[in-house]
Amino acid sequence: MPLSQEHITPQTPMGANLIANGATFRVWAPSAREVRVLWNFEKSTENTWNYTESGELQELEGGMWGGFIPGLKHRDRYMFWVKGPSGGTEGLKRDPYARDLTDDPMWPDCQCLVWDPKAFNWHDQGFKPPPFHELTIYQFHVGTWYIPENRNNGTFLDVIEKLPYLKALGINAIQPLPVVEFPTMFSLGYNGVDYFSPETDYGVKDTDPDLTTYLTSVNQKLLAINPSFQPYTLEDIQGTANQLKMMIDMCHVYGIAVLLDVVYNHAGGDFGDRSIYFFDRQPDDNKNNSLYFTDRGWAGGLVFAFWNRNVKQFLIDNALFYLTEYHCDGFRYDEVSVIKNEGGEHGWLFCKYVTDTCHHVKPEAIHIAESWPVEEAIVRPTSQNGAGFDATQNDGLRDAVRYAVSQASQGAGAFVDMGRIGRELASPVLSDKWRAVQCSENHDIVRKDRGLRIPRLADGSNSHSWYARSRSRVALGLTLAAVGIPHIFMGQEFLEDKQWHDEPSSPLQIWWEGLAQGVKVMTDFLRFTQELLGVRNRLQGLRGKGINVFHVHNDNRILAFHRWVPGHGHDVVVVASLNESSYFNYEIGFPIGGYWREEFNSDVYDNWVNPWVSGNGGGVEVNGWGVHGLPASARITIPANSIVIFTK
Repeated sequence: MPLSQEHITPQTPMGANLIANGATFRVWAPSAREVRVLWNFEKSTENTWNYTESGELQELEGGMWGGFIPGLKHRDRYMFWVKGPSGGTEGLKRDPYARDLTDDPMWPDCQCLVWDPKAFNWHDQGFKPPPFHELTIYQFHVGTWYIPENRNNGTFLDVIEKLPYLKALGINAIQPLPVVEFPTMFSLGYNGVDYFSPETDYGVKDTDPDLTTYLTSVNQKLLAINPSFQPYTLEDIQGTANQLKMMIDMCHVYGIAVLLDVVYNHAGGDFGDRSIYFFDRQPDDNKNNSLYFTDRGWAGGLVFAFWNRNVKQFLIDNALFYLTEYHCDGFRYDEVSVIKNEGGEHGWLFCKYVTDTCHHVKPEAIHIAESWPVEEAIVRPTSQNGAGFDATQNDGLRDAVRYAVSQASQGAGAFVDMGRIGRELASPVLSDKWRAVQCSENHDIVRKDRGLRIPRLADGSNSHSWYARSRSRVALGLTLAAVGIPHIFMGQEFLEDKQWHDEPSSPLQIWWEGLAQGVKVMTDFLRFTQELLGVRNRLQGLRGKGINVFHVHNDNRILAFHRWVPGHGHDVVVVASLNESSYFNYEIGFPIGGYWREEFNSDVYDNWVNPWVSGNGGGVEVNGWGVHGLPASARITIPANSIVIFTK
């Protein structure tokens, strides 16, 4: 039966979209001989669903197919049946634009769901994300970050349970690892296949008896923030798509921005026969005929065919979808290096198109590139032939800090390259220094079988020793005091010492129990992180662009630098030490004379409150002659393995 062309125009959105008294369908399958929609799926056995209705989409211009089905409603099930060209195949395909998938049965035998974008009660109308340079990002993996005792893995709703914790921590943005549907049971998320559908393992099923408990808990948090809010309903929390929206909405209620990790360089690993792989059912003897992809591999999947206008549009549509329909506040783009290297000029054009389009639609959303090596062109405006990203991940300070901590662990007599840290506190590559995303741990660096967590680098024999915790404070302190956007990886804030793994049953999981049991080195370190984040959020100078690294002494393992806001002041002086002994009466330059408050001293947080703290009694009088190229100086106390911050 040919489907009606009512409501079908060249502007009809891709995928399934509710309109009037039914739904429009539009799909790209240029080589197909026939495309049908199957709907009214009914359950015949425990794991078997059969459709009772089908209709043929009509071929449109540009390899598109479209049709209208009256009577369809929110959460109705559907699939495409695609018949390929001569020599091809035919069979079921999921909609590349499907907003959600069923979880009964699970991927890959699931069906697509017609989803009404209006079927969710948002509460974030007054939320505005922080200015780009004021972001402090917390990165985590939804499935393994926080797993309640009675659950098999973490979910979007479990993230909501930890929002009071994140708010108290002092971060203002979260960056979950990729959340789109992936084919394996456990995954980092970088092998996504269904780009518009959230990972069903991160959802709580409608039939799960815990769903109503989650609903009660979420509403308690919502109303505690604003008693005038309209509570969420059961319909609001049903379906993985709505649960991801609820997570984002509640983050906004708590004043926390959400930056999604998107993978536009490649897709898949195990695509499965019903995925976008060979969507129009061409013969599979040449991977370049797979419609969305090339034959070039990356990270176990295939690189997108950036030369194809429709592929570019698919990925741009995906970004716009999450910015508008999901209210997200920006993206971290995985391996832009692959897009530009494998995609050539077309990959570069895609970068320009996606950043330009997103900036036009939602200018307050940030776009962060992961691109190696770090280069200015990535963050240069598209009008100057740049890629148009707002910021880029930076490995210079990360590697310098990790290397210095590792050197310090070799003992008091070992050489520690403080100079390298000094050169990287502000990116030597980027002209706008704030555009560097600074970290000392992230998901790639501290994965199982890769790099160690900072406490293990700091002391390989005892990750809770004074050496481990004091050096870890310095590492995190330098990350938060450097020029750029600081980035913390899950557990780093309380001295987590294990590498992480994406399998929820792995013993390499965040040790929340240690916090709950009051393990003192963890609770002290968490207090350190909370209060240092508070200092950064309060002091404009630490968020400004100005920096002058005025003193580096490798033999003493001392580093000092001046931070400020150009044209406005807000001067801050930061002194860092990786020396195992304290210095007293150490002469340090200051940009101006007078009394300077000791705003922060990391030594206070060792065995809080440290009864043997070395410090400056709350401040110093800067009345000495100029040194280190600055007009004034003071003799200060620098605790062993510490970071000390002074403000005017």
